[in-house]
Amino acid sequence: MLTLKQLVWTAPGGGKVIQGIDLTIPDNKLVVITGPNGGGKTTLAKLISGLEKPDSGQILLDGQDITDLDITERAKLGISYAFQQPVRFKGLTVADLLELAAGQTLSEQEACSYLIRVGLCAKEYINREVNATLSGGEIKRIELATVLARHTRLTIFDEPEAGIDLWSFNNLIGVFQELQESLNGSMIIISHQERIMSIADEIVVIADGKVGLHGPAEQILPQLLGHDPGCDQCPMKEILYYGGEQNE
Repeated sequence: MLTLKQLVWTAPGGGKVIQGIDLTIPDNKLVVITGPNGGGKTTLAKLISGLEKPDSGQILLDGQDITDLDITERAKLGISYAFQQPVRFKGLTVADLLELAAGQTLSEQEACSYLIRVGLCAKEYINREVNATLSGGEIKRIELATVLARHTRLTIFDEPEAGIDLWSFNNLIGVFQELQESLNGSMIIISHQERIMSIADEIVVIADGKVGLHGPAEQILPQLLGHDPGCDQCPMKEILYYGGEQNE
């Protein structure tokens, strides 16, 4: 279980981006964090992964205080962060990357099995370099394959739908549903996409550096879509993703 206590982070220019967030991410749940651009979603993900350090507050993983641990130390504890734009590695093959993720040597059959699960023709990709010749959808699916190979305790995806085509997006949803069914830990997805929110167990709305809404997806999503007549904060459709770029 991940627990955030009174987390605060101030941008270099002096603006307070995260303002005293309290949040618990339970085990074996797919949690989507959404909200308006500039509200602090990606910053919060970076604080959890160790890419940024909070000014104050605590980050606990299974009761252990990891606030002062760097990204490498957190990775050893099983926290992984999937970037909005995955990193490319000239000279490194897809097979190499999968073995690095798995932490062990993989047979060709084992490596190919991960690629097949994310909708790639394994024989065509296993020996390809992870470089600029791969499309946005291809590199995103390869990154997902590495997540499957690594089996991390807590996995964070930052707007995984960014820069991919419709076919790849549909495949992405399928992979997340598969991961959701076999979770042994927690998964956080930063997203504006209604379809991704619709498969979540819980939804967290972050706005102005604070938690605005948090609860089961079946309760929160209707509020975001303006379908809940009893919600005095609705409609909030402006936070959903319609092709704009993130600017946090």
